[in-house]
Amino acid sequence: MTQVKVRFAPSPTGFLHIGGLRTALFNFLFARKNQGKFMLRIEDTDKAREVDGAVENIETTLKTFALRYDEGPVFQSQRLQIYQEHIQILIDKGAAYRCYCTNERIAELKKQAELLKQPFRYDKYCLKNPGQTGKSYVVRQNIPEEGITVFTDEVYGEIKVENRLLDDGVLMKTDGYPVYNFANVVDDHLMRITHVIRGEEFISSTPKHVLLYEAFGWNLPQFVHLPLLLDNKRQKLSKRSGDVAVNEYLEKGYLPEAILNFIAFLGWNPKNEQEIFSLEELIEAFDLKKINKAGAVFDVEKLNWFNAQYIQKIPITKLAELAGPHFGRDVSNYPKMFLQQIVQIEKERLTVLTEIGERTMYFFDNPEYETALLQWKQMTEEELKRSVQISQKLIEQVPLDAQKEQIQAAFFDSIGEKDKGSLLWPLRVALTGLKASPGPFEIIEAFFKLTDGKQILQKRLQTALEKLDQV
Repeated sequence: MTQVKVRFAPSPTGFLHIGGLRTALFNFLFARKNQGKFMLRIEDTDKAREVDGAVENIETTLKTFALRYDEGPVFQSQRLQIYQEHIQILIDKGAAYRCYCTNERIAELKKQAELLKQPFRYDKYCLKNPGQTGKSYVVRQNIPEEGITVFTDEVYGEIKVENRLLDDGVLMKTDGYPVYNFANVVDDHLMRITHVIRGEEFISSTPKHVLLYEAFGWNLPQFVHLPLLLDNKRQKLSKRSGDVAVNEYLEKGYLPEAILNFIAFLGWNPKNEQEIFSLEELIEAFDLKKINKAGAVFDVEKLNWFNAQYIQKIPITKLAELAGPHFGRDVSNYPKMFLQQIVQIEKERLTVLTEIGERTMYFFDNPEYETALLQWKQMTEEELKRSVQISQKLIEQVPLDAQKEQIQAAFFDSIGEKDKGSLLWPLRVALTGLKASPGPFEIIEAFFKLTDGKQILQKRLQTALEKLDQV
């Protein structure tokens, strides 16, 4: 029995996007589910569009998401001799031919097709007029003018295309580099790829690939085309609507595990109620028959939900480490217990890790606020001052190792729960400068993790008193 082998074959024309990561994931899952091999092939034959750092980004991203490849990376630019040999085979068989037409002639043909509102198809001039010469040439595929090309897709079923609708596309450029439609066929055969899993946008090119396989006398691999990614308006996903580099999502504070879980559902459905999957569970559940034909909607709110779920699952010590770069400042000199306490306070409210910075600025910077914010109901200025002074006294009395519950008990034992609003509102505003924030006892407990925590708290309460004196 032939071993399953798949490939992820991105072009290094930019950093890896969400759509590319989904293709890599589905290839990886299928390989692992079937004890097969997953290889990385870099299709770097379009040197004019190649982006510096793109290859490194692709490799790093796959490692970040634990999509380990068994072979590669293999670079097409290092296989030019192989393509030259195979293009000559096609020319000898009449399945390809040299085309010496100038750019100007091709542009004129395209203009005529546009005026007639017809898709451009090369007119086979150089095939019909042998003996053409020129300084440079491309090699074109010789598409049969009659007949139908048929192939079966694992998702979309049998697909038939009339050959007369296909163009004699370029297989080899003037610089000797192959185009995708040629190189991927040669490589997939020579590398023994059994299943070609790629995006739906390649369905239209597949008949040309099938004709090349037939010209070489090779068996076809299984084709698996994944549904398009759509935005909420059911338009093709664009950079503006979410199809951006995976790096950007990581920088925004999305967790790799959450992103992976989310994109697994973009075109695949486990056919049960389970939504949270580890990578191992995805491998176990993955089945090509569960891939949908309909376009997959990229819903950022759903991604946010996944991310929040994963944040809740992370131990607080690990979560504090992950949150560190997102505080918006260098927190390396702060005690770990202090940072962990801050993250613990915000954990249940977090959707993405970048939110931690904006929500917790008051832990690092003295808050700024209008004096009026200290006001609780109809309290007088003197009542407000007395409330803040009581808080000063109680904070001084509570031991530094006190937990939130002990701090709360000390306050409520002193003033009684019925009056808690008159004490807690001014206290919370003085500590945070915010109209809405976590409870003051959680905040005090966090500051107690600092050796000068009490001094910081007392200074903020004193600032509140000074604000009230100025009223």
